[in-house]
Amino acid sequence: MGLTVKVMTEEGQELCDSYLLRLGGWTEARYFAEAPESRIVEFEDGELIMPSPVNVRHQQLVGFLTFLLRGYVRAKGLGEVLNGPAVVRLWPGLDYEPDIFVILGEQLRQFETQYFSGAPALVVEITSPGGRTYDLKHKAANYGRHGVREYWVVEPEEGRLYQHTLPAEAPAPYTVQDYASGRVESLVVPGFWIEVAWLWQDPLPLEPPLLEALLRAP
Repeated sequence: MGLTVKVMTEEGQELCDSYLLRLGGWTEARYFAEAPESRIVEFEDGELIMPSPVNVRHQQLVGFLTFLLRGYVRAKGLGEVLNGPAVVRLWPGLDYEPDIFVILGEQLRQFETQYFSGAPALVVEITSPGGRTYDLKHKAANYGRHGVREYWVVEPEEGRLYQHTLPAEAPAPYTVQDYASGRVESLVVPGFWIEVAWLWQDPLPLEPPLLEALLRAP
């Protein structure tokens, strides 16, 4: 039987504000068997972790960055780009569902039936009000500890992009660069970059001309 959860106030009304719900007493096997595929649900140390539903802007940004990354990675023959609720099993008992993750080269052999096993080359998370600290602090620590070489956190409310990168002798603490504008160049996806200002435009720029420019760049 699948899991259905409603977050309620003490007065019996469904909670609509941002939240990060943790449900204890789960096993990893139950998580894979029962966690719904229709929304982001993660698992860590016996707890099911459920963020509040995301807003439209969040989904627009996920779609925008996925289009650019997937188009670029496929055109260059580098690997694959996926979205949550596809699961990244960083470690037994630690299962995240990133907004976007990039698998390169030999990593394509690490796919299992229900999840990708190990550390993606690049992970991108778009924050929501209820999960800002979770993405920027807690997840960053776990992604770095388990060898994710590059981790981007996009904060639409603050207009910031945080690029976390590991040194060659990973695992080690991330080096973090904070951008409100300017160009961010990926250290793990060769030749891929974005102008951070694109992310704050409303509406977002059309993706095909941007992808063409990326692919034409030397």
